[in-house]
Amino acid sequence: MTGLRADFLDGMSRAAATVNIITTDGPAGRAGLTVSAMTSVSADTPKPTLLICINATSAGAAPIIENGAFAVNVLSESQSGVSDVFAGRSAHSGEARFGCATWQRGVTGAPLLDGALVSFDCRVAQHRQIGTHHVLFGEVEAVRFSGEGRPLIYALRSYAVPAELLG
Repeated sequence: MTGLRADFLDGMSRAAATVNIITTDGPAGRAGLTVSAMTSVSADTPKPTLLICINATSAGAAPIIENGAFAVNVLSESQSGVSDVFAGRSAHSGEARFGCATWQRGVTGAPLLDGALVSFDCRVAQHRQIGTHHVLFGEVEAVRFSGEGRPLIYALRSYAVPAELLG
């Protein structure tokens, strides 16, 4: 890999981001995947809005879009094992991935991870495919706080936790 694409990927590896499990459940089935591409869009819309990006070839992409709902579960420093399962780094796949943790049902039906620092329960407001990824805007229906600790982050192609958060 050379050129602009390689530089872009190397540069993005230096942009630390929280590790999140995106989940959905509904007529198209229960699915989940690990992503680091999640951000706030606006708190000043009729419902707060966030954005996620997911690979179009991911097994979770179609169910999320078809169900029209998803949850963003922001992982704590102790949940790297859950991330690995949903990132496909284990023998578990599909529905079996959910056996690695305890879940509650959100208002949209999406699974909310017990012990996550926070879970945002969303309805898909818009989505668009750009290149290899779906960009989805989610209108937040509910926010659930269930865990404490520091966020699990991903940077330089590995997990980390912030040593100190300034406040």
